Amino acid sequence: MVKGHHNINYVVPLGLGLAVLLGVPPFARGKVRVPLETVEVVPRIWPREAEVLRVVSRHIRQVPRCLADFGEWSLHSYRKGRVLAELHPGGDVGERVMRAFAEFFAATASIPVDELPARPKGWPEDGDSEGFLHWLVDFTEERVHQAHRDRFGSLFDSVLIPDNAMATFRKAHGGLTPRPFRLLHTDVHRSNVVVRRGRLTVIDWELAMYGDPLHDLATHLVRMRYGKRAQERMTDLWGEAMVRAGHGVLTAGLDDLAIYLAFEHAQSVFPDVMRAALSVPEEPEADDFRRAAARIRAAIRTAREPLQLIEVPDERRVIEALREWHARNILSSSPG
Repeated sequence: MVKGHHNINYVVPLGLGLAVLLGVPPFARGKVRVPLETVEVVPRIWPREAEVLRVVSRHIRQVPRCLADFGEWSLHSYRKGRVLAELHPGGDVGERVMRAFAEFFAATASIPVDELPARPKGWPEDGDSEGFLHWLVDFTEERVHQAHRDRFGSLFDSVLIPDNAMATFRKAHGGLTPRPFRLLHTDVHRSNVVVRRGRLTVIDWELAMYGDPLHDLATHLVRMRYGKRAQERMTDLWGEAMVRAGHGVLTAGLDDLAIYLAFEHAQSVFPDVMRAALSVPEEPEADDFRRAAARIRAAIRTAREPLQLIEVPDERRVIEALREWHARNILSSSPG
């Protein structure tokens, strides 16, 4: 059993009869995915991951297949291999792996848009990259920041995250180049990639969406924690793969990548602060507060420039803010 932010996964053997019924090799293993009830901190425009996988698996072989969807849970094919996070827990992953990632993004961009599930009402029009960015900003402000201010507002204020942080970001970032929209995974990082015999399988498609491909690249660069040179190389490989796949138009205005990187750093400060606060146990020791304070200060340091924050509060101030928040919210539940 493996528990993530959004699902609990149970790896189970499939008996002979069930395997035949599902069209998989006898006694193969399957993965039962059960969605968790979580507080929303990241966009999820398609509630059924199975609907996305049905489309993706028709075009990309190296992804799990949804074998059966039962509404409250689903059964997926199990991809053997080692998680990339085990092979490369940190640092750069090497040219071969980055090239494989670039080919994956190009293959994802090749999936026909008309096969994707319907988009939510009011979704930005195809090519409206600025409207797409503003949708992401508004989601962060309305559904993450403001939606949790009743519970976390005093903590945000105490660690010097202003109430108008995302509004400031929105005003400062505009003028994006129009790019055609494509399917995006939005969460390609070390723990969502399985490696076997040199091939990569990208799993966990529950956060997939339809939008500007530069957003997919930006989330990948940040969540992989590449060094500066590796980020630049990965960006070059991404562009080359897109051109080879006939998607050169998606590389227009590549300077906009800096804006999406800034957004990724900006939006993460809210869930990072909330999760750090909720990581403090019910009966904490001094080290618990210090560790949580270090996570909060790191998040604020990363978001300082894109959110135009005045300063990073010192450790003492953050620990004091955490102690006050913890005393008032000791019995509260956690976001996903």
